[in-house]
Amino acid sequence: MTLSRDEAWKHLCEWTKTDSLRKHARAVEVVMQAASGRYGSPEASAEQWGIAGMLHDADYEQWPEDHPKRIVAWLRERGESALADAISTHYTKWGPAQTPMARALVACDELTGFIVACTMVRPDGIASLAPPSVVKRLKDKSFAAKVERAEIKAGTDGLAVDSAAHIQFIIDALRPYADELCLRGKTVG
Repeated sequence: MTLSRDEAWKHLCEWTKTDSLRKHARAVEVVMQAASGRYGSPEASAEQWGIAGMLHDADYEQWPEDHPKRIVAWLRERGESALADAISTHYTKWGPAQTPMARALVACDELTGFIVACTMVRPDGIASLAPPSVVKRLKDKSFAAKVERAEIKAGTDGLAVDSAAHIQFIIDALRPYADELCLRGKTVG
């Protein structure tokens, strides 16, 4: 891999202007870095997996109708086929995820966004968030209604992991970044 994390972040910021989508990119980056150790081979690169998480939606804001074709093409032009392949299948309707990194991205993307949404309605945010609370919110179709529950299930099925354990894994990966990602919960006052 020749693409550095700094180059990837710079490119993300050129294509993505909104703070909310940049925070989502950063959250998925953090989770995917952790996922490399859990779901990847011993040789899996945490930096590479993190960049896949960071860049997975890089073209969405400016070109939603082309998503993810532009970021995939940009990566392929740079010889980053593993990243391009993972990002090209990070939504199950785009084809089956063939690699551990691709399967992890499917399993982490939508669920990370949902867990972040859960933290926003809790007084203490991510501090005491636990899987049963997330599972309860998943059953409430009106909460974070744009999150595709079927995509979350397909992601955990694709990794062949217990959903509660995977939820806990994502929570644990995000907790150290609570301040940076604004996961401390509702502001009182």
